[in-house]
Amino acid sequence: MAVKTEPSEKASSAEATAEGLLTPEDLTRSGDRRRVLEARHRGRRFGLLWLLVGPGLLVLLGENDGPSMLSYAASGATYGIGFFLPFIAVTFVAAVVVQEMAMRVGAVTHRGYGELIFQRFGGFWGWLSVVDLLGTNLVTLVTEFIAIRVGMSFFGVPAPLAVGGGLVLVAFSIAGGRYWRWERIALGLAVFNLLFVVVAVMSRPDPAALAHAFATWTPLPNGSLQLFLLVLASNVGATVTPWMVFFQQSAVVDKGMTPKDIPQARIDTVLGGLLAAAAGCGALVAASVLFVHHVDTSQLQAGTGFAQALQPFIGYPGAAIFSLGLVEAGALAIMTISASTAYALGEAVKGPHSFNRKLGDAKSFYGINLGAAVVAAAVVLIPGAPLLSITLNANLLATVLMPAALVFLIMLANDRELMGPRSNPGWLNWIGIAVAVLVGLAGTSYAVVAFFNTVGWHFLS
Repeated sequence: MAVKTEPSEKASSAEATAEGLLTPEDLTRSGDRRRVLEARHRGRRFGLLWLLVGPGLLVLLGENDGPSMLSYAASGATYGIGFFLPFIAVTFVAAVVVQEMAMRVGAVTHRGYGELIFQRFGGFWGWLSVVDLLGTNLVTLVTEFIAIRVGMSFFGVPAPLAVGGGLVLVAFSIAGGRYWRWERIALGLAVFNLLFVVVAVMSRPDPAALAHAFATWTPLPNGSLQLFLLVLASNVGATVTPWMVFFQQSAVVDKGMTPKDIPQARIDTVLGGLLAAAAGCGALVAASVLFVHHVDTSQLQAGTGFAQALQPFIGYPGAAIFSLGLVEAGALAIMTISASTAYALGEAVKGPHSFNRKLGDAKSFYGINLGAAVVAAAVVLIPGAPLLSITLNANLLATVLMPAALVFLIMLANDRELMGPRSNPGWLNWIGIAVAVLVGLAGTSYAVVAFFNTVGWHFLS
């Protein structure tokens, strides 16, 4: 049923645009909002959910990126399923809590995370947050291209061709001048993150052992304390990172979501968490075959051989699916992390920051989006670049920088002037604080032990 627009409404819309009350992207997304209103009016629950899902699924499946999946695989290959399988599930619960706050702040304020930091806390903290994000994003983008390169190398694809394919994907996805189009392309790609669940099934895990791991968190890891803490911090950094907060809040705004959409957006975020947890646990379970067969994994920490190492135990099809999963993980993350970079810089300089802007009207936004990916791709192709070191430390860097982003997010979610009755309840604040403490301890404990071992206090090893 078409919604008629009376002449007076058209005039009001034109006047509002002329007065600056409506931006060009507001007008572009109005068609999407009309479909939402019609679905809500007609009581089409599943149709309404279909129209509103996106940011939550993308941010959580997008965080199942190259280094994250390799971190989960390294956990399974090094320690088996005992401790880290339930631990990964808990970190995704923490991620859902954090991302629900980001979604709610975006839906209520219609402002991105970066924009609100500038408005509520000033330029110093705003630029500090943005600069931290840019550094973390660039390092992480490099690892995404490494994941694509490693995944495609299993099939004999040369590195320049594999990396170039990632750039073509980014360019194609941003060419339409519509958030809806970009989001649906990304969602179509995100489905293939579940390839890791397929590989886990092909590894024939023992259901009783899986149940025992979730029930008891045993057996506990043994060996080097420094290695254990590195893996622990990497897994935390694989699920809770600064770019996720920037991306989801800005994507909610770009999608045009309102407080009425919060119930569906919560489903979107929880569903994203469930699917991402299943895929992450799948990568760990699949790689735990290497632990069971006592395979030396010291040379696999960058992922440059996981598929080959798995092949004798799960066959060529399983190894090929694992490699394709790495390619998908890197490709989706390139799209979402590049987008978070463009959103953050656009908000910082008060420039264009919407996929609903045409290319000619938002050259800086689309240029940053593609430019960040180009820079990362170039680093991957530099002969002799320390790709192993970058991969190992990408998640650790996110763990170190995340507590500050969490503190600002909790403060925004508690700002009653901004949020009104939709500010955080007390119990959610306690959970948010607990997540911040967990993230902070994960990074700090590894740094302390690594320092002591460096200066010769090896009794901590």
